[in-house]
Amino acid sequence: MNTLSEHPPLHGGRFITFEGGEGAGKSTQVKTLVAKLRALGLEVVQTREPGGSPGAEALRDLLVRGDATRWSAVSELLMMYAARADHLEKIIRPALQRGAWVVCDRFADSSRAYQGAGGGVAPAFIEQIDAAVVGPTQPDLVLLMDMPVEAGLKRAEVRGDAENRFESKGLVFHERLRAGFLARARQVPERYRVIDADQGIEPIAAEVWTLVQSAFPELRGA
Repeated sequence: MNTLSEHPPLHGGRFITFEGGEGAGKSTQVKTLVAKLRALGLEVVQTREPGGSPGAEALRDLLVRGDATRWSAVSELLMMYAARADHLEKIIRPALQRGAWVVCDRFADSSRAYQGAGGGVAPAFIEQIDAAVVGPTQPDLVLLMDMPVEAGLKRAEVRGDAENRFESKGLVFHERLRAGFLARARQVPERYRVIDADQGIEPIAAEVWTLVQSAFPELRGA
């Protein structure tokens, strides 16, 4: 596998995001990866979207709770990017600029999948907003946790989380969502790595670590 970059990015830090549908196990793998990186003596910022900063967390509550039809896809998109703008300004960019590693549970590709592929917002509109809000602060590596939709939704249901607005959008929505993530992985192969999330936690963690080491030369042999 080719390395994403033989040299550190201009901002000095490293930016890794986890993406995937509901119940794919992203949060567990984020915690595991963060622990591995910190054990190497690295400064690591663990964060999430929607949320990650106080302002973004306030918007998260509006987005992930309530009836599935509470917001239109366009309204969701605009709130997501409002939260993302605050998250980038307050948390992500300062961390990268001081050379820290940032590991984020979801980022802009979730907007492309949820509001774009799932909700029907035009890709060109999303890209215009992304260019204005995210700009060059793109992830160095995106780990897509992929699994069959029905299995993921069953896992999410067992979790019993009150933040279940997106889970309640129905099977057809989540099939479009999964297809959107996989399409994005094909569009940006230099950044994306697809992981079979329909397996045990430990094999997934081992695969994640192998992919991260392959992507970043400074971690080889760690």
